[in-house]
Amino acid sequence: MIIRELLVNQEITLRILTLNHTQTIFDSINQNRVFLRKWLPFVDATKTANDTRAFVKSVVDDVEHRQEVFTVWYKKEFAGLLGLKDIDYLNRKLEIGFWLTEKMTGKGIMYLSVERLIDFVYSSLEMNRIVIRCGVGNNPSIAIPKRLGFSFEGIEKQGEKHHNKYIDLEVYSLLKRDWVQNH
Repeated sequence: MIIRELLVNQEITLRILTLNHTQTIFDSINQNRVFLRKWLPFVDATKTANDTRAFVKSVVDDVEHRQEVFTVWYKKEFAGLLGLKDIDYLNRKLEIGFWLTEKMTGKGIMYLSVERLIDFVYSSLEMNRIVIRCGVGNNPSIAIPKRLGFSFEGIEKQGEKHHNKYIDLEVYSLLKRDWVQNH
């Protein structure tokens, strides 16, 4: 991907993940551990900035698994991450994942960011299908694909391991034709 930054609006910017973001991301995870831990399985394994650096390096260096991760900035302050993962160019599909720090929730930041990313995915990457998976009960995250017109496909039983137990995931999808029809 050649894009380095996507402007969402005057307050929100998406910037492609770089190693320079490592400390900022780690500090945000560290300050929001209790909040993030409930729905993000990687939080407990992120003990030092080196753990975050290893993650960032794996994303930046690993072209084989085809991930594109953006840092989300609200009024020039780091707000969270938003990423494209499991990008399948042959079948023109991918998954979107995201998280926000606690103080950035409830402002519409992620809704607007995902909306902007969907426009980019369908116009520039020529994808046909996007999937979003959210933990059952994670209502703030579930609200995003619902508001954006995604279709509920079902429950992925024990789709993610969290703290030595598995949780079910709600699976939502959006086809390009449906997005274009409604936007």
